[in-house]
Order: sequence, then C-alpha cells, then structure tokens
Amino acid sequence: MKEFQDIARWLDQRGSVHLIPRVESLPSPAFRMDGCEHVSFSTNNYLGLASHPRMIAKAREGLERYGVGNCESRLLGGDLEIYDQLEQKLAAMKGKDTALLFATGYLTNLGVLSSLVKTAQFARIYGYRSRGRHSYAFFSDEYNHVSIREGIRLSGADRLTFRHLDLDHLESLLKASEATTKIIVTDGVFSQDGDIAPLPELLSIADRYDAMVYVDDAHGTGVLGENGGGITEHFGIDDPRLICMGTLSKAYGAIGGFIATDKYIGELLRLTCSAYGFTSTLPPDQVFAVSEAIDIVTDEPARRQRLWDNQRYFVESMKGLPYQVVSTATPIVPVLIGDEVETDRLSLLLRSVGLHVDSVKFPAVPKNQGRLRVILNAGHSREQIDLLVSVFRNHQAVLPKAA
Repeated sequence: MKEFQDIARWLDQRGSVHLIPRVESLPSPAFRMDGCEHVSFSTNNYLGLASHPRMIAKAREGLERYGVGNCESRLLGGDLEIYDQLEQKLAAMKGKDTALLFATGYLTNLGVLSSLVKTAQFARIYGYRSRGRHSYAFFSDEYNHVSIREGIRLSGADRLTFRHLDLDHLESLLKASEATTKIIVTDGVFSQDGDIAPLPELLSIADRYDAMVYVDDAHGTGVLGENGGGITEHFGIDDPRLICMGTLSKAYGAIGGFIATDKYIGELLRLTCSAYGFTSTLPPDQVFAVSEAIDIVTDEPARRQRLWDNQRYFVESMKGLPYQVVSTATPIVPVLIGDEVETDRLSLLLRSVGLHVDSVKFPAVPKNQGRLRVILNAGHSREQIDLLVSVFRNHQAVLPKAA
C-alpha cells in the first residue's frame, strides 16, 4: 500500500497526473464546461448522432419496452432477438457472414484477440484432436491501440511488433516466424496520427504467408467509404482472411463494439470468447439506438459530406503556417507541437477562447511528440474552424526554434 502512495505522491509533485476536464454536457460538438459554452475539436462523435432526435426516440422506445439493462449472459437467458437483428445489420454493412456484439470496443479487442488462439484448447474439451502441432504469433503495428496490445498479451501467444506502417519490416518478421498460425493486427485509422492502414498491401502480404488480418476499424466505421462502411468499403475489399472490428461509440454515437467475420470464426468465438459469453451485453436501448444510427448514416449522406468538407477546409486553412500536420487522410488531423509543456499551454490558450482540443502526450504518443489532436466534425461551422486556425496563427511561438 505504501508503494502506491509513494508513486502517486511522486507523480503529483512532477505534474504528471492527467487533469480530467469536468463537463456539464456532452460535445456534439458544442458543449458546456466550467459554466461556459465550448466547442470541441476532439470529440469522437463525428457525425453528431449521439444527440440526434431519431436516436433519442429509438433509445426511449427500447427503454420502455425492455427496461434499463440486460442483466443476463446471452448464452443463458439474455439473448434477445434484437441482438441478432443488429448483428445481421453490422455484418451486412461490413460485407461479412456474421457479427458478434460486445459491451465496448475495448472489451471486443481484449476478448477476441485473447480467445482466438485458444479455440483448439476449448475444442479438446469436446474431444477434438488436432492433426498436427500448432503455434501462434501476432504481428502488431507499433502504434496499435492499447486494447489491441493488451488483448494480444492476454492471449499468451508470441507478439512481434513491426514499425509503424513498415511493410518490409512486417514481411521480414513473418518470414522468420515458425508459427503455424499467423495473425496480422492493425488499426484501420490510427487514433493519434490519423493515418490509414494500407489494407490491400497487408492482405497481399497475408496471402503470401497464409496469415489472417484483424483490423480495428474504430475510427473508420461510419466515416470512411462511400456509405460509411469503413476501411473495407474505402478500399473496396472483401477477403476471407479478414476479421473486421468496429466500435459503436464514435461515428454511431452510442456504446458497444463488434467484430464482423466469416461464419465459422463467429461460431468459434461465440463458444470460446469469455468477453462474449461470461458478461452482460449492450443495454437494449443502445441496440435500438445503434440500429437507427446505421440507418441515419445511409439516410442522411449530407452529414458525412459536411464532415469531409470541414476536414478539407481545415487542412487547406493550415497551409502556409509553420506547423507540421501529422496526417490529412481522415478527420483526425493532429498538429504536432513536440514539447509537452508547450502542447499543454496551447491547449489551455484554445480553451480560453472556448475551443477544446485534446493535448496528447506520452504515453499515448512517444516522448517529445506532443500534439493537439484536432478532430473535425459534421457540426462544425466555418467560423469555428476559422477561430481555431487563428489561434494557431497567433501562437506560433510555441514551436521549437529552428537550429
């Protein structure tokens, strides 16, 4: 106990404890904080659906019909028909045979990645005997989300990390591996850099080395692709080697996670994945809301158009300023500052004029790679974007002086 007290005191003395802003309403993108109106440039509520009247009405319908929560495991007494209906909808959206719902996206990665390599162990309980000896290895991009890294760690399988988007490094690791089952794991859109994984090339490499590809499409689902289908629609890809993971708490404005995959993988995971079978799932009102959100993305394409129009307007407005924009491929457009103290200072300056932009520092990104993670939103006005750019323009002194 004393050890934890000492660590907490030491971190507090060095200002290393993360300060969490307290808010009075949720960003859509406007919200209230400290009694004042603010506009968020870091919300994951990309399309503003979390407060959409259709979403609220559907959630209310679910509450009135089923109550506040599902207190049962789906494998026992809690498998409502609405879960199957939503899974079919998610599978169709991703172009896959089947989908599995989880309580959160984080739990999805923990549960699926830790269970996938243990299916043979469970099958042996039922008398299955393998024809050969199998070994497993994950090949993970160094910038993958922490839930991916923790899921792989829980699996007990070998984890080999390749340099960010370095396909030559990935291929060298695959070539040297003696594992009989190889699984490449990547974010679809990297949450702190905003760049997109080269999925066609990853699948080409996977084909050469008989590997599977697990893609976490948390920030692409509902955003990328002609109809918001995510990274697979963005690239026009359907591949049996692919397991697609997505979240429902970003573009879809609710809560939950899912994987979409081929039927045989789905059936194995329903049997073996503890995060699916040994816990409660989404409350019914959220299922109603998510199902409606998928329809809204299709029914209201102007929302996604406004999101991408705002993204292009911000990127164009930042040209000519001396800031390094990490990526311009998605609505996540991080502005690199470097020094972590200066990153925090600029974030506070933005807050003083009513703009909230996340100050992202170690351990979310490497040391001295502090950045303001600007995320564009369908609800931003041109005037709000202009104000954001003006703060960057007026405070260029935060950048390190050229040598």
